[in-house]
Amino acid sequence: MENSSRPHLTIQILTPLPAICQGVLAESMLGRAHAAGLVSLEAVDLRRWTSDKHRTVDDAPYGGGPGMVMKIGPIDAALQELRCPESKVIFMSPQGKKFDQAMARSLAKEQHLIFLCGHYEGVDQRVIEHLVDEEISIGDYVLTNGALAAAVITDAVVRLVPGVLGDEHSALNDSFSEGLLDYPHYTRPENYKGWQVPPILLSGNHQAIAAWRHQQAVEATSEKRPDLLDCSTYAN
Repeated sequence: MENSSRPHLTIQILTPLPAICQGVLAESMLGRAHAAGLVSLEAVDLRRWTSDKHRTVDDAPYGGGPGMVMKIGPIDAALQELRCPESKVIFMSPQGKKFDQAMARSLAKEQHLIFLCGHYEGVDQRVIEHLVDEEISIGDYVLTNGALAAAVITDAVVRLVPGVLGDEHSALNDSFSEGLLDYPHYTRPENYKGWQVPPILLSGNHQAIAAWRHQQAVEATSEKRPDLLDCSTYAN
């Protein structure tokens, strides 16, 4: 299936190690969405904007200390070339706002996302102060390279782009879409080793099934992630 119109969303992951996420971008839903022209996905090698023979993107920190810091020069040069008026530049950082489903929905409405990915001990602070629009984290832990986090966010965002999922209602039923975890799913066989599919799912009563699924989602959320529950909304 080809789509000759402009992609709904362009995502570029800017990193000194593009191979980390190239495979992810080419596979499954992401690969199909890109091939269909619904989105444009690219892992961009930051080293393209270096000028020395070693293609250096990092240097020792001023003031001393362990590790290396990514230099501002190559990042600035890359963003000057890649950025356009519609772009949003996001730095993947453990200090950023924690990513969630609401943020995924918001980012899916953008036209151009550039994920800047740190490595080593991080980036020159001037990059954060002058060159990026937002900092985002995928959790309270540290990764060796931000490209892994950018790939996670890319997957979460692209599946919300119109036309990407075969069933447009699939994303509406996902965990977190309504502040709840997902309800349990079953498929054939009906009986496996004596483990039965709940009879309500075999009843053909779609209204009753919908009510059961909602109740199951509330109960799963209450048990596993009570922090997600808005008691005023789901208590009754």
